[in-house]
Amino acid sequence: MLKVEDWAEIRRLYRAEGSSINEIVRRLGVSRNTVRAAVRFDSPPEFKRQPRPSSVDPFEGEIRRLLSEHPRMPTTVIAERIGWQRGMTILKGRVRELRPSFRTARSITGSCRASRPL
Repeated sequence: MLKVEDWAEIRRLYRAEGSSINEIVRRLGVSRNTVRAAVRFDSPPEFKRQPRPSSVDPFEGEIRRLLSEHPRMPTTVIAERIGWQRGMTILKGRVRELRPSFRTARSITGSCRASRPL
């Protein structure tokens, strides 16, 4: 994959210095097709990776159900209840993303007790 710096250098040599494609090929050690592509396109190359499904995705419905019933349930308890057999880091991350939408004013404050002076 052509780096943005290489793309910019090829375009600079071709447009600003007026170097030929063959001269750029010799100078930079890249193929003619690479130089032609860099000269042809106005934007730098970009790599787009397709998003991969997470191992937590099949369990998300059950996690949401548990959080709707008990918004403060610890992730370790959620893991036990859904039968989670993998690493805790990925599960904790997903629960961390989902939990705020299930918190109410009461669960954020912790309890309905009035604060008492120290």
